[in-house]
Amino acid sequence: MDLVLITGVAGFIGFNLARRVLDDNPKTVVVGIDNLNSYYDISLKQWRLSQLVGYGSRFVFLEGNIADKNLVKGAFEMYRPSVVVNLAAQAGVRYSIEYPDAYIESNIVGFFNILEACRHSYDNSQSGVRHLVYASSSSVYGSNSKVPYSTDDRVDSPVSLYAATKKSNELLAHSYAKLYNIPSTGLRFFTVYGPAGRPDMAYFGFTDKFVKGETVRLFNYGDCKRDFTYVDDIVEGVVRVMAAPPERVMGADGLPVAPHKVYNIGGGNPENLLDFVQTLAEELISAGVLPSDFDLNSHIEKVPMQPGDVPITMADATPLERDFGFKPSIPLREGLRQFAQWYKSFYKQ
Repeated sequence: MDLVLITGVAGFIGFNLARRVLDDNPKTVVVGIDNLNSYYDISLKQWRLSQLVGYGSRFVFLEGNIADKNLVKGAFEMYRPSVVVNLAAQAGVRYSIEYPDAYIESNIVGFFNILEACRHSYDNSQSGVRHLVYASSSSVYGSNSKVPYSTDDRVDSPVSLYAATKKSNELLAHSYAKLYNIPSTGLRFFTVYGPAGRPDMAYFGFTDKFVKGETVRLFNYGDCKRDFTYVDDIVEGVVRVMAAPPERVMGADGLPVAPHKVYNIGGGNPENLLDFVQTLAEELISAGVLPSDFDLNSHIEKVPMQPGDVPITMADATPLERDFGFKPSIPLREGLRQFAQWYKSFYKQ
């Protein structure tokens, strides 16, 4: 693995993945692309990038949008990556209801540009991209009532545009894998959290409101469950997948069998939202972010379910464990403790 291209490198998962790849592989160069949009606090993205700049010439940053075809094409032609990890996407379920254009631009047009660049990386008998790994989401399961969610389940009923774009990514990747024999793996992430995470995620937003003395809303009257996955577990899964592309084989018809797979990355242990908030508050108090006399009950409001949301997410990670010998296992309390300590150092000092 000589050169890895990571899109969305200033994002939560992208930053942690880039750092892990650079730490583990002293001879590897990481080229990162990110448009540094203002979906959330840009200073947080800039802080993440500042950590990567410390790797010197082994980290190359290209600022731009993957929806810019010339940018993507130029990056592939100049750096010729052997592994591509596409994490650039417009995230968020609720935001997709208000700003649908951003999702079509980044998640559909942008991902198409990545696929096209992978396709043309084989032009003129070049070795090209050995493995395309891309982020999908647990949101593709929509309102499925069967849990745990399995990659064998039908996912044809998305309840948000965000989920629809992620399912579209899987379909596009499969078709390109079939047509052009591009080894590709999609990863359905389950509620990723941890230090330097996304401020629009519940645990981060709750913390901000608690610090300001505001009230947080717990949807479905707090009766929601989420399969929270600590970011280090996500990165461990991605790293293992990157190193093992689906095998290229020919079918009985003389054409390639699509070298494309999809995996869940989640622990399969959903946490009740009320318990989650209780644990978060306890760790924030312990870290000194909140005062010792903080009264959680006076800072929560239970409200009905909101559009685009689902009552439970739970991953069946059996295929991931079978094929890569790994299953996310970092406990929620440990992960929230790491987040609380980071929050204290980043915002309170």
